[in-house]
Amino acid sequence: MIAQAPPRNTAWMEATEAGLLPIASAPEARVLTPVERLAALADRHYQFVWRSLRRLGVAENAVDDAAQRVFEIAAAKLSRIAPGSERSFLFQTAVRTAMAVRRTYAQRRESMLGQELEELVDPRPLPDVTIEERQRRAYLDQLLQALPMDLRSVFVLFEIEGLPTPEIASILDIPVGTAASRLRRARDVFRDQATRLRKRLERKVSR
Repeated sequence: MIAQAPPRNTAWMEATEAGLLPIASAPEARVLTPVERLAALADRHYQFVWRSLRRLGVAENAVDDAAQRVFEIAAAKLSRIAPGSERSFLFQTAVRTAMAVRRTYAQRRESMLGQELEELVDPRPLPDVTIEERQRRAYLDQLLQALPMDLRSVFVLFEIEGLPTPEIASILDIPVGTAASRLRRARDVFRDQATRLRKRLERKVSR
């Protein structure tokens, strides 16, 4: 037996349509407190900020403190961060923080992107996967080091974070054409440095 639909309350519907009864509306979303918003911000964007700082030139032994600094600044300016622009604010803050950290540690270059490549890595095959991964990161760090910060920011967001150019332009508050131009220049510099690095390693291995 097929179940029948319950009878329609036509009187209620007619009264509602006539404006005699209120129409139920969806409950409004609860506004987060500053503490809740900051916690949500950290939960959603901490890894993005950490990776960005690392690729913007902050050494691994300093990146945790730098990330904490970024979120301390976000906490102090939380009321001025418009909803939807959180990632843009955090990345721009990460760029300024990375530049400050690099200036602070300039006299200790070995603790930043660090020592000369010849001291950091061994070009011979390495059996340990972890060491190989560390070596690849060291290569990437050195190549990124050759990029000025304005080019590096676009390159990191596009090539490492996988963001589209329009979103990158929005995050950095620059025109889309400027973002595309910087990306092209960054790729040229990166490609040139990669070629030089490859030749240097080949010469070292052949000795």
